[in-house]
Amino acid sequence: MTLPASLDEAVAALAAMPAAVPVAGGTDLMAAVNRGLLRPAGLVGLGRINEIRGWQYQDGHALLGAGLTHARMGRPDFAALIPALAAAARAAGPPQIRNAGTLGGNIASAAPTGDALPVLAALEANLVIAGPGGARREIPVSHLLAGRDMLAPAELIGYVRVPLLHAPQVFLKATGRTGPGRATASVAVVLDPARRGVRCAVGAIAPMPLRPLEAERWIASLIDWDGERAALAPEALGAFGEYVAAACIPDPEPPADGSPPPPLSPAVLHLRRTVAALARRALGRALS
Repeated sequence: MTLPASLDEAVAALAAMPAAVPVAGGTDLMAAVNRGLLRPAGLVGLGRINEIRGWQYQDGHALLGAGLTHARMGRPDFAALIPALAAAARAAGPPQIRNAGTLGGNIASAAPTGDALPVLAALEANLVIAGPGGARREIPVSHLLAGRDMLAPAELIGYVRVPLLHAPQVFLKATGRTGPGRATASVAVVLDPARRGVRCAVGAIAPMPLRPLEAERWIASLIDWDGERAALAPEALGAFGEYVAAACIPDPEPPADGSPPPPLSPAVLHLRRTVAALARRALGRALS
C-alpha cells in the first residue's frame, strides 16, 4: 500500500498505478473485497492526508475535507454548522463504521443507502476534484451520482463545498432488516430563506437521491417567508408528504391497450407511505 502525505501525492500515486484503488476508511472497500466483488491490484491509502480531514470557511460556504469521518461530522460543533449532515453522520451505522467511514468514501461508493447523499443533494453541494499537476475542477455532487460527470483514473474527491444557509434543515430515515442502520428510505429537507425555497431529497429508494422539484416549489409558495415561518397546517404537511412520495414512487404507466394500470404492490405501497411520512415529519420539524 502506498501512503501519500498530500492530496497531490495521492493523485500522482494513482497516475503511476492506474489499477490501484484509493482507500480511506475502507468500510465499503473491505466489504466488497470480503464478498469477492473486488480484487484491487494496489491500494493508495488516504489516511495520512491531514488537509482533507477537517473543514474551513470560504465565501459563505463550508469546504469539507473528503477525509472527514462520520464520527467527526456527528459532533456538536459540526452539527451547529450543517445540522442535517451531522444527523446523517450520526445515523450512518455502529461506532466502528462511523469512526472509519468518510464523507468522500460515502460519495465515491455512491451506494443508494448512503446517508450523506440525500443531504448533499438537498444542499446542492459541489465536489472539488483533484487531478494531476495540481489541477482542480468543481462539479455538482448530483452530476457525479447521476453519472453525468465521471472521475478520471488519476482524480480524487478532495473537498465538498456546502453552502451555509443558516436555516433549519432535517434528515430522517427509516430502517428495516437490510442491515444495521441501513436505510430503506431517507429524506433530507433544507429551508433556504434567502431564495425563499424548500429543498427536499429522497434517498435509498433509487440509485441516486431524488429531488421532487414540483413539490418543493408548491410547498415553498405556502410559507410566509417574511414572517416567522410558522408551522403549516397539518393538512399542508400531509399533502407535501404525499406529493413527494408520488413524485419519487409514481403510479405504473397504463398499458398500451388502454386497460387500467396495475396497482402498486404491497411492498411498493408501504415504501411510498414511508417516504410520505418521512417528508411530512422532516418538513414539520424544519418549520417548527
